[in-house]
Amino acid sequence: MSITFEKRLLTRNREHKLLEKLWRVPWVFVLLLIAVAGVGYVALYSAGSGNPDLYATKHALRFAFCLVMALCIGLIDIKVIYRLSWPLYGISLALLVLVAVRGQVGKGAQRWVDLGPIQLQPSEMMKIALVALLAAWFARATWKKIGNVFFLVPAMLLVFVPAGLIFRQPNLGTSLITVAVGGVMFWVAGVRWWKFGLAIGAAASAVPIVYANLRDYQRARISTFFDPENDPLGAGYNIIQSKIALGSGGIWGKGFLGGTQGHLNFLPEKQTDFIFTMIAEEFGFVGAMATLGLLMLVVLFCIYAGFMCKNHFGRLLCFGIGANYFFYIFVNIAMVTGSIPVGGVPLPLISHGGSAMLTVMLGFGLVMSAYVHRHADLGPARE
Repeated sequence: MSITFEKRLLTRNREHKLLEKLWRVPWVFVLLLIAVAGVGYVALYSAGSGNPDLYATKHALRFAFCLVMALCIGLIDIKVIYRLSWPLYGISLALLVLVAVRGQVGKGAQRWVDLGPIQLQPSEMMKIALVALLAAWFARATWKKIGNVFFLVPAMLLVFVPAGLIFRQPNLGTSLITVAVGGVMFWVAGVRWWKFGLAIGAAASAVPIVYANLRDYQRARISTFFDPENDPLGAGYNIIQSKIALGSGGIWGKGFLGGTQGHLNFLPEKQTDFIFTMIAEEFGFVGAMATLGLLMLVVLFCIYAGFMCKNHFGRLLCFGIGANYFFYIFVNIAMVTGSIPVGGVPLPLISHGGSAMLTVMLGFGLVMSAYVHRHADLGPARE
């Protein structure tokens, strides 16, 4: 009889803890993600010329699945995530190696692994795994350790090995974002500025070597960036059409489903890389800035969640996930406005595509877990 009572008591305690965690879930953040995905649905509905079955419905279904996944991750104890950081990184690295051996080729690049129902782009998953592992690496390190070069060298290898594998796919944009995310993690962990100066100097000296190893189409993108009018119907076509669409939107835009560049098929990749241009043409400068504001609120919440965490692991995790999403936004919008060379970087939660959404929402699930368990004790404080 007493054993049955104990089992019931244990079950009730578990239910109580689950309800308590659900209460602590940042529902404002969840609503913000739904709002961003809603903007994506509207834009993709227009990209499909009013046919939701082309892009919008798939986008909504993917987001619904990913949101449930993120909420489930948010309820996982942050201590479990801390322990899983190494296995997650190892799996991501193994998938990158698998891409190099047997990856699916698309648009001249070998970036995807066929996992049956989905095609996964491991480079996207690696950025999340890298953030989690670097957060675990630096979480319990003392200031003295962080000042030790020998402690930093293994962490640098954790960044540059996957970045090198991603560069070989080839995927220059994602490899640079991977390095940038790693750099942010080093910075928020407390690595001193002069060491960043040395790293930047070394990177600058390596630019000629990197350029020599670029593919012809990558060099063409760089040349086109400086002079898109040199080949208006070839390499410069994408960015020229994107700028026309951006400018034609004006202040208030041409109206929903009224964008001529997009609907007359002048705008390339309007459902993926150039989705922001589609929004700017139809909803103008006001709509573009409102979308950008929503996206930046997501980043700001990640930073806020980091400051709310009492443990250093959760703090670093939130900052890193926020930085990763910020680089997505920055690179995509800079690309479509002609501020940087064109590359294949989507706008997650808005662009059509499963890999970026899946991995970004995985990261946001980790942010939710850090926030829900923000008072968790993961070990001795830094000295």
